[in-house]
Amino acid sequence: MPSLTQTLLESVLRGFLTRGRMVVTWPDGDTKSYGPGSWKEARFAIRDSRTVRRLLLNPELAVGEAYMDGTLEPLECTIYDVMEILLANVAHKSPPIMRLREKLKQVSRRLVQNNTPRRSHRNVAHHYDLNGALYGLFLDPDRNYSCAYFPDGDETLEEAQAKKLRHITAKLRMDRPGLRVLDIGSGWGAMAMYLASQHGARVTGVTLSREQLEEARGRAAARGLSDKVNFELLDYRKVTGTFDRIVSIGMFEHVGVPHYKAFFDTVRARLEPDGVALLHSIGNSGVPSSSNKWLEKYIFPGGYSPALSEVVPAIEKSGLIATDIEILRLHYAHTLREWRRRFDAKRDIIKSLYDERFCRMFEFYFVGCELAFRYWGEMNFQIQLMPPEAPMLRNRDYMIDDERKVPLSKPATQQLEAAE
Repeated sequence: MPSLTQTLLESVLRGFLTRGRMVVTWPDGDTKSYGPGSWKEARFAIRDSRTVRRLLLNPELAVGEAYMDGTLEPLECTIYDVMEILLANVAHKSPPIMRLREKLKQVSRRLVQNNTPRRSHRNVAHHYDLNGALYGLFLDPDRNYSCAYFPDGDETLEEAQAKKLRHITAKLRMDRPGLRVLDIGSGWGAMAMYLASQHGARVTGVTLSREQLEEARGRAAARGLSDKVNFELLDYRKVTGTFDRIVSIGMFEHVGVPHYKAFFDTVRARLEPDGVALLHSIGNSGVPSSSNKWLEKYIFPGGYSPALSEVVPAIEKSGLIATDIEILRLHYAHTLREWRRRFDAKRDIIKSLYDERFCRMFEFYFVGCELAFRYWGEMNFQIQLMPPEAPMLRNRDYMIDDERKVPLSKPATQQLEAAE
């Protein structure tokens, strides 16, 4: 006879599964089907009663943890198949317990996202100061760890990341050499080195990751760019001086809602009167929400994908003008798919660096995020910003013209090989 928790969880599955079919093998060996059967089917086993209870009470956290621990095991399919059906249905109608927990998270989200300088250092170290070899196994050679740009849809990851750099640069209006550029959240240095090598810019990149800092400095030296690119371990709030251009790619997700004013005030203070800034960030196409608890605990503590309705007011209050906004809808889903494929191809190597649980954690991260972009309204936005006194152009044709006339750059590894 099923336990009470199993009976309740079965009721939840019957209530919200309106697309696809889930075939579940319960801890006592009994197998049952849920859902109408149209679209897709996925099978998984729940190995113990504790997992049943946790899935019932806190599914947002428990599904990922159970997969990591092996107590939720896909059968004759992958975790992607299981999660695709679950997330597609939750996007349509989430179970009552998830709706209740979402309301509770809304109450505490400003506290959770209060990313002070000290907390920001700790949050960044949690994810970006992992073994540097890890990221080299699934990222492109330039180590772009943000949404790539797939305008045609059939680009390789390397091509899409190169097109992303070119696309952003066109919006920065790099119309003359020697421009001073601030790169907030410079990562492994791809954007900074692109601007220096392709447009003769003098770039200051700031990051809170020691691993990224050392790697970026080493790569800049190897490419002979140390005189044009300077990377510093520095919080964006501590930057001094002014710059002709400011760019920030994939960093704003870590700022936190309570600090949006400080971020845009900093951009305004550091930008020359005729300057241009470009913000590239993950966002949420719906209303303001809260961070996924599993993602927050295991991958990006303090991270959050904002709605534009939370970002634009902070821009307005800073005195900056949003002169162009572009939404990249599924480009990040394609990017995550490529990262996941490459991670899977190197899984044995990654397992030797860490362990199977770590591999499952990263796999679940890639799967969950990709599906969030496909089904939950996650998107990437790019906002061009200017001070009110900056000269305004009559149209945005220059973005397209500049983008088309600049040839795609080769990945850093190919440039080094050519130099040798």
